[in-house]
Amino acid sequence: MGTIAKIHEMLVGRQISCAELTQRYLDEISAANGELNAYVCVTGDEALAAAEAVDKKIAAGEEIGMLEGVPMSLKDNMSTKGILTTCCSKILTGYKPIYDATVWELLRDKGAVLLGKTNMDEFAMGSSCETSCYGGAANPVNTAHVAGGSSGGAASAVGGNLAAYSLGSDTGGSIRQPASFCGVVGLKPTYGAVSRYGLIAYASSLDQIGPVAKTVEDVSLVYDAICKPDKRDSTSKGGSETYSTLNNDIKGMKIGIAREYLDGVRDDVKEAVLAAAEVYKSLGAEIVYFDLPILKFALPVYYIIACAEASSNLGRYDGIRYGYKTAHYNGTHDMICRTRSEGFGGEVQRRILLGTYVLSAGYYDAYYKKAQNLRGTIIKAFNSAFESCDVILAPTVPMTAFEKGHAVSDPIETYLTDICTVPVNIAGLPGVSIPCGFNAKGMPIGMQLIGKSFGEAEILNAAYKYQQAAGENFKDTKWGVKL
Repeated sequence: MGTIAKIHEMLVGRQISCAELTQRYLDEISAANGELNAYVCVTGDEALAAAEAVDKKIAAGEEIGMLEGVPMSLKDNMSTKGILTTCCSKILTGYKPIYDATVWELLRDKGAVLLGKTNMDEFAMGSSCETSCYGGAANPVNTAHVAGGSSGGAASAVGGNLAAYSLGSDTGGSIRQPASFCGVVGLKPTYGAVSRYGLIAYASSLDQIGPVAKTVEDVSLVYDAICKPDKRDSTSKGGSETYSTLNNDIKGMKIGIAREYLDGVRDDVKEAVLAAAEVYKSLGAEIVYFDLPILKFALPVYYIIACAEASSNLGRYDGIRYGYKTAHYNGTHDMICRTRSEGFGGEVQRRILLGTYVLSAGYYDAYYKKAQNLRGTIIKAFNSAFESCDVILAPTVPMTAFEKGHAVSDPIETYLTDICTVPVNIAGLPGVSIPCGFNAKGMPIGMQLIGKSFGEAEILNAAYKYQQAAGENFKDTKWGVKL
């Protein structure tokens, strides 16, 4: 599978040099990315230079860390100094940041090898990766299907063995949903656990960076490396270590299932999640069913708040300072209007317009203020739920990965793919998606474990125990590097 532990073992044992390993990944990207479209920018020279530095340390007999020399990727909305960062939008054509995002600083300083930037829905707005100006990423399990969104390229790269792990961002399920679709593991940390400095914003009160990898152990290792407090992000608090607590006994743990999470979920997904609950019962956990009626308001609350924040955050893209600028215009006002109309895709324009509307005079109280009040009610409801259970088990997405083009033909159903994931972002809680089976067509099914605020160690340990008990759900795909 090319797990982090296996790569580390091979590097330390000198079974392969870091340069050779990196070249294997780069060769595989060259061969497979034409079909998967997981990467929108490949940083081969930078990757090989980083690999050579790791090889020098090994040759000198120095110890290397677990993430040192491990080839990985970053979603295209994380700032990388001197490396193209476009949010997969025409409006950021040619943009190269002058600074690094905190998460990349942390990983780079640990000797990570950056293979490139991965595909995503434009400005992280979408559920299929198809709003990308580069075209969508394909699902490595079946390339006729989407990889999911918005971090579709990250999940496709990891699922297709074109990176050992990747960092994505999750605003309403954008790590967990593509992880579910591609049969990999994705963690959305607690809001504030990982610095957002250098993450190009979609909705600032909802965005959170997190890892995508093949296994729970890998996700845990990467999370531990990036969950550091950062003075440059006023919401950053940092998190606690999780890797050392994996494999703790879960006997007696109370795992809650909210009945509302199972409403409207396709039968094959519901059956897989309930089968996972039986696995937990066999491990000594107790399954507790409860009601969480406030969940029905989560989707409208999310879209009102997210679009309102997006309309504010994207106001800075005017064609004057950087990025795309229209070729023909009459005056400054016309230039800005034309630049934004030509530079932003249809989905981004829709969300900007919706956000501007709900913030406008006469509608602010009716929509935005009401949504913020309901957000507080949703947070209180989750706090109450955790009085009777330790973690919550739910489907990640109500369905498996849909075929390409479905998001265009049925946009409403596409929005509904977020129904199980957005409550976690609204409440600022941690959630991890892990594979829990396959449908009749062989497409992966994902379930998510939701924890208390800063309860990453608890949900990752529970996810690890399931992974150990149900390893057949963690299958490799036909793609990529075989180590």
